[in-house]
Amino acid sequence: MSTFRRVAAAIAFYTCLPVPQVANLPFETVSRYAPIVGLLIGLLLSSVDSGLWAIGMPGLTRSAIVVALWISITGGLHLDGAMDTADGLAVTDPERRLSVMADSRTGAFGAMTAAMIILLKTAALTDLQNPLLRWIVLPLIAGWGRWAQQIAIARYPYLKPTGKGSFHKQAIRSLKETIPCLLLLAGLSLLVGLYFPIGAGVLAIAGVALSLLVPGWFGSKLGGHTGDSYGAVVEWTEVLLLILLTLA
Repeated sequence: MSTFRRVAAAIAFYTCLPVPQVANLPFETVSRYAPIVGLLIGLLLSSVDSGLWAIGMPGLTRSAIVVALWISITGGLHLDGAMDTADGLAVTDPERRLSVMADSRTGAFGAMTAAMIILLKTAALTDLQNPLLRWIVLPLIAGWGRWAQQIAIARYPYLKPTGKGSFHKQAIRSLKETIPCLLLLAGLSLLVGLYFPIGAGVLAIAGVALSLLVPGWFGSKLGGHTGDSYGAVVEWTEVLLLILLTLA
């Protein structure tokens, strides 16, 4: 089975981008290629951002459009997971959390979480005013967010054996299976130092640190992970990385 078909399956699973022969693609291994999909999503966002900058669009409007496209490309997959996870964590009774997260209705905490994620991403991206820096870091941020998802899959039990995301545990059974994407992301992050020496260290170190800490926090609160919390891990890792880069 070719790597191309596996990457195509990951693109079809994690995004709304058109992929030919969807019915015949190997979806059981998509989580192994999630960071690569993140890099591709980020490259698309960077291209749009650069085009808008070239025609003179102001930074805030440009950032808002990029964040809206960020959500649209994935069909809100990860944002929806972050919202459901927030509703679940708002429940004081741990026994009810999974049932609340499975409820398709969005609660107050889910709505507030979506607003916070969108606001923080837009504000942080606006503060990154250098157009070249924005072009470089968007793919890496999206990539690190999805490597954090791989960590959540590898390190923590899946709480719903019959859930839609349970097959990811079969694709990533141990941390060693996350190493190829780690090396790719770390190498690319360090290359940022060719243009931005301070940002390079921040992006590489913070990428690894947050990709371990964010899944760990959700895992400790829930006792493991679900498909929804995988999405929350992606979103909050991206948000926190963007915020840290504004300090670099």
